[in-house]
Amino acid sequence: METPDNANAAGTEADAHAGENTVEPTGIAAQDWATASAEPQYRAAVVDLLGALAYGELAAFERLADDAKLAPSLADKAELAKMASAEFHHFERLRDRLAEIDAEPTAAMEPFAKALDDFHHQTAPSDWLEGLVKAYVGDSIASDFYREVAARLDSDTRGLVLAVLDDTGHGNFAVEKVRAAIEADPRVGGRLALWARRLMGEALSQAQRVVAERDALSTMLVGGMADGFDLAAVGEMFTRITKAHTKRMAALGLAA
Repeated sequence: METPDNANAAGTEADAHAGENTVEPTGIAAQDWATASAEPQYRAAVVDLLGALAYGELAAFERLADDAKLAPSLADKAELAKMASAEFHHFERLRDRLAEIDAEPTAAMEPFAKALDDFHHQTAPSDWLEGLVKAYVGDSIASDFYREVAARLDSDTRGLVLAVLDDTGHGNFAVEKVRAAIEADPRVGGRLALWARRLMGEALSQAQRVVAERDALSTMLVGGMADGFDLAAVGEMFTRITKAHTKRMAALGLAA
């Protein structure tokens, strides 16, 4: 059964994803992969997207496994290990899909490795609580971004992307642990709020860098393909991501 705090976190995630799949798909979003992939630039954009997602899931697995070493109890360690396993399963699905569409998985992931590695290096947590906030805040920002992109994908790719973005349980777990820590020592809240704000800036910069460096992906986002985002829509997208971040901060008991 959900505790009130966990229910709050679950509600926050539901609010953040409100509106998904409520608009009747048009253009590429109304097509399946076999039809949409006939356009070479679209196919290249999807390979980029799946490559970025796959490396992100692999990195999440590695990070959660490392975070488990910082866990203060055996129960916490086991919970993080379970989440790490779920992330690796997501990675396997993306890797297998890349192979199915005749894209070499390692080659597809390679262009995104440095940007993601740099992000994780620059935002290495100093303790258990910072690790929880990073996973909840940082990963959620990335997930929001990919969900926005998914709305413009063909039906087959969209289904896969949304499936691998499913919450592994880390959100409710992080909210419970962080709120308990703040209740025990309110001074923790200020430190973690600063940390979360830094994560927000770094995560958005990293997402923009990834898109800017990949021509096919950026073209899809800014409207170079049918039914792509225009520049105004990109701004609105980042506004929605920022609002969702503010709600998650409130769920954690932190000031945005």
